[in-house]
Amino acid sequence: MQFQKLYFQNRDGKKLAARLDLPLDEKPTAFAVFAHCFTCTKNLNAVVNIDRALAMHGIAVLRFDFTGLGESEGDFSETNFSTNVADLVSAAEFLKDNYEAPRLLIGHSLGGAAVIHAAHGIPSIEAVSTIAAPSELKDLLRFVNGPLENFEKDGEASINISGSNFKVKKQFLSDLRQDSMEEAIRTLRRPLLIFHSPLDEIVSIDHAAKIFAAARHPKSFVSLDKADHLLSVREDSLYVGSVLAVWASKYLTTLKRKQTRPQLSDNLVTTRTGRIGFRTEILANGHSLIADEPIPAGGADSGPSPYDLLVSALGACTGMTLRVYADLRKLPLEAVVVRLSHNKIHAEDCQDCDDPKSKIDLIEREIELQGDLDKSTRQKLLEIANRCPVHRTLESRSRIVSRLKE
Repeated sequence: MQFQKLYFQNRDGKKLAARLDLPLDEKPTAFAVFAHCFTCTKNLNAVVNIDRALAMHGIAVLRFDFTGLGESEGDFSETNFSTNVADLVSAAEFLKDNYEAPRLLIGHSLGGAAVIHAAHGIPSIEAVSTIAAPSELKDLLRFVNGPLENFEKDGEASINISGSNFKVKKQFLSDLRQDSMEEAIRTLRRPLLIFHSPLDEIVSIDHAAKIFAAARHPKSFVSLDKADHLLSVREDSLYVGSVLAVWASKYLTTLKRKQTRPQLSDNLVTTRTGRIGFRTEILANGHSLIADEPIPAGGADSGPSPYDLLVSALGACTGMTLRVYADLRKLPLEAVVVRLSHNKIHAEDCQDCDDPKSKIDLIEREIELQGDLDKSTRQKLLEIANRCPVHRTLESRSRIVSRLKE
């Protein structure tokens, strides 16, 4: 996932820190804005993972720190729900002025409530998604330390969420008490996707039910099973991102990639390996893939290894080549199953090797031909399998020309 570090100003002139997460080829099919949870920052692992999944589907996502949080300017105690909504609108205006108007809003926890309100002030928004969002803002009042009467009298108080205290002022209390969530949901007039966990201990699953009931169609709900409120388990946030990307493809008018005939001069395959670990994103002629190394080799096992991909190419090419041959000759070949393995062996185990002290690559390929085929036909198909283009490439002396990008 490519990214750009950015700053933009909110309506009060405060500089807000942001990151624009981009698809590997940096040619987004749509833009989105992500609103993080209350007192969180743009760098929460769950936000990063969701953005990564969306980027793999061509969606660029702007994530930013609300006023007074993370790297953004301002005093958090001077902010409230209304300023959060205003920050979201400023983020959308920044995208519109510098890139492209956003078409998707995503919000986590209180950020989910904020995107529902903000969508009313951003005409370009075509779809909205919430994650663990409250259906009532006043529900946050239970996190206020001490009696609410003291809050009214002193003009400020602290809120404790997940063991962390944050100072807020009277305007924050006023925002929560006004609570116009139901009306904002009912008049949203955009497709809405709701994610929530039945085990959420911060915002109960009942809130998701109320949001769903108040929303108009099209609306969808996805249960996050055993996830916690912050989606601290990596697989949960990656799941949210992948489901969200597929769902959005139905509603975002710019999501579909242009179908153009690739030119030989195009970069048909692009890969990117980040600073930590071996996880590598691959964009192969518009198709997103992931490569990694197994855990014993120091990877995270989030995708096949490079050698797995190499022998996969041989298996796929074998099946396709046999399919073409069988169709041309109208053979009753129902399916081709290819099983492959790759190993390094000592050349002394190879009768045809020049240097018996070196190691060579051994790819073993087992081909299962399904269909009513006689013995001679099956033997002919085995010969054809050995002529597949990838097979010939692997057995030939290929030339690889490398250069550094200027």
